[in-house]
Order: sequence, then structure tokens, then C-alpha cells
Amino acid sequence: MSQLRCISPIDGSVYATRETVGINAAKAAVAAARAAQKDWAARPLAERISLILAGVAAVGARNDEIVEELAHMMGRPVRYGGEFRGFEERAIGMAERAEAGLAPIEVGEDATFKRYIKRVPHGVVLVVAPWNYPYMTAINTVAPALIAGNAVVLKHSTQTLLVGERMAEAFHSAGIPPEVFQNIYLEHQTTADLIAENAFDFVNFTGSVGGGIAMERAAAGTFTGVGTELGGKDPGYVMEDADLDAAVETLIDGAMFNSGQCCCGIERIYVHESLFDAFVGKAVEIVKGYKLGNPLDPETTIGPMAHERFAREVRAQIDEALAAGATAHIDTFAEDDGGAYLSPQILTNVTHDMRVMREESFGPVVGIMPVKDDAEAIALMNDSDFGLTASLWTKDLARAVAVGDQIETGTVFLNRADYLDPGLCWTGCKNTGRGGGLSIIGYHNLTRPKSYHLKKVTA
Repeated sequence: MSQLRCISPIDGSVYATRETVGINAAKAAVAAARAAQKDWAARPLAERISLILAGVAAVGARNDEIVEELAHMMGRPVRYGGEFRGFEERAIGMAERAEAGLAPIEVGEDATFKRYIKRVPHGVVLVVAPWNYPYMTAINTVAPALIAGNAVVLKHSTQTLLVGERMAEAFHSAGIPPEVFQNIYLEHQTTADLIAENAFDFVNFTGSVGGGIAMERAAAGTFTGVGTELGGKDPGYVMEDADLDAAVETLIDGAMFNSGQCCCGIERIYVHESLFDAFVGKAVEIVKGYKLGNPLDPETTIGPMAHERFAREVRAQIDEALAAGATAHIDTFAEDDGGAYLSPQILTNVTHDMRVMREESFGPVVGIMPVKDDAEAIALMNDSDFGLTASLWTKDLARAVAVGDQIETGTVFLNRADYLDPGLCWTGCKNTGRGGGLSIIGYHNLTRPKSYHLKKVTA
């Protein structure tokens, strides 16, 4: 066992600590989950949905407290009000789609046979959630997994140490059995050992590429299903007929909000050469208006990155790009302390030889390049190891679909960015991972098919 320590990016102090559980205690927790799961799955679907939504409401009742905790743990300014709106929207969206997502597939019935395919829960699902949107990313899987009849074990990020605890308290207060939804503090090795010993029936991981590789390695040979949502390098493409003001406002917000620490944040932008100078000018004006500072200050619009080591990587990418000929458009903010408090940056004269245009930055920096046509933009958007979302900007719907069909990505946005619609599958390709959450497909990934081929006795 060891101690997990959440270091606040506000001032580098220790904000919270928790003791991990050892392998034997972890196995006992999983065994309790497995024992409770069958009774949970036997409850009517409507009852499970009602309990999950009551748990979500209980989280909302503590939102004021949670918003301040998030500022302390990962630096998001309190002015943005936390995550409850998206947390609730996703839970309700999945509840509304449960009947369709879990409905049997009727194959046929006649005088002799009845045939259908049921969706049945896996059993015990491990959810490993990240720190950047700790409530919303967790609920993406926790809500549909529980609604589908699984028991859930949640292992949350050390950076947002209190999130799983708060969710468990809320869900248990709403009547969800403690064994059915558990928050557990685990070391990485203990987690890997549990997966390797077939403790879980499905694993859902959101995090780094390296973390996803570790999950798949732990599960190797166990036939445990693993769903992953990993890195991203999401592009925006602004065509010559785009609404320029809307494109600048949305794409720059998508690049900088949450200090750039968004799974589907915009990390690179390609602008038709006819709009390039105007786009860059407007983008620079927006970013120069940001206020970097303590996230507890309601005037702060961009807070510190969640940890100094994350800011160090972003600074390294920027410095390498500048050394290779890139142009920086934002002067260092007075509040930039060389640590977690990092000035936002816009870069031009960038190329795909630079890491800032290839590797995930996950910080408040974006490179902007001019392009001459769709073909060049498509080639550049696809020149990436990642594929989560792409944001297209044009008034021509048919053109957007034609371009979108050629992009290697999980989601194509038109005239918007950085949003999860619970009705659509949240998925990616290449090094962004495999599987899919939300939508009815999310239910399909959190259950397994079971076929019924029933011959009738007709005398």
C-alpha cells in the first residue's frame, strides 16, 4: 500500500491524500461487486435508471462545493461553474437511450421457432477515469454500465483524488448499493494485477497512450474486453466561405478552454489562405484578452495547468517550434511563473516537422497554417497518429460531408467543436484508441450479445 497525493496547481501544496488498498482488499471489493451484480441486474430497467438519475441529482446538490474542489485539484477557474451541466446531460441522454440500446434484436418467430438476441451485462466493469474532465468522463461509462446491469469499480486519477469519492457518496445516498458502485484507490501495479487475474469482465480506460498500452498488456491473454480513449491532436479546417468570426471564436475557445486540457480540444488549425491573416489577427486579439491567474478568483479566465510537469512539456514543444522558425504571437503574461501557470500561445510559420503540430500538447497552445484547398487540408489533417475529432467550417453541408468522409477521425464537426452529444458514439481511430462510448453503441460495448434459438413444442 502507498499514499496517493493530490498536488494543487494553485500553489503546489498537498490538497488531499488517500491510502491505496492492497491486492487482497481489492480482490475482496471486486468479489463483493460480483456477488451484488446479479441482484442489481435483476432489477427492472426503469428502477436502475431512476436510481442513477437520483445519484446524478445528488452530485448536483453539492455542485458549489465541487466547483471549488476542482479548482484546487486541477486548476479550472470557478467562473465556469464546474461540470454538472454536461455530467447531467450525458446521464440523462444515456437514460433516454437505454431501452433502445438494450432492446433485444428480434430475428424471427413462426409456428416452429422463436429467435432473438438479448443484450446482457458483462458483470463487473472497471472504469479508469482521467483528471481533465473528471466528472463528465467518468459518467460517460459509469451511467450506462450501471443502467445496463453491471457493477462498476471506479479508479479515478490521483490529480482529481476526491471525484470518485464524491460520486460514490452521492450514488449511495440515492439508494445504489455500495457494492454495486465502488470507488477504490489503487496503485498502478495492483490495477494491472487485478486485470491480469481476470478480476473484471470489461475495462474502460480514458487517458494517455502509454496508459492504454499498459491496460492492453495487463489484459493480454485474459480475453477481457478493453475500451480505450487515448490521445488526440484534433484539427480545425476553415474554408474560404466560413463564418470567420464564429470560426475564430469557437476554435480558439476549443484550443484554450480548460488551459487546453481537453480530450477533443483543438490543437492545430488549417485556414484557407484567403482568410489566414484575418483569422490569425482575430485569434490573437481574443487570446491577449485572457486573464491568467488563481482559479479561485472569479475574474480568472485561464487557470494553471493541472501539474507543473504538463506545463513543462508544452513549454518544450513551443521552444522547439520557435527554434525551428515558428512565430509566437502572444507575449509572456506577467502571471506566468515558469511552472504550472503558463501563458497561452498562438504559433504560425509552423510545419509538421515540429512536435507541436504532431504530438499531443494538451495545453494552451495552437499552431495555425494556411492551406490552398481541401486536398491540402485533408492531407494535413490525416498526417497524425491520432484521430478523435475534426472541426470543419463552411456554409456548404455537402462539401463538409465530402471532406469529412476523407478524414481519419472518430467524429466530424461542422461549424462547432469540442462537444460530446450523448446521441452520437464517442469514438476514435489510430492511437486515439478503440471502442465507443455514449449513444446506443455505448450500451452495446457495455453488454454482450446472447442468442436464443427456441424450438416450440407443437405436439
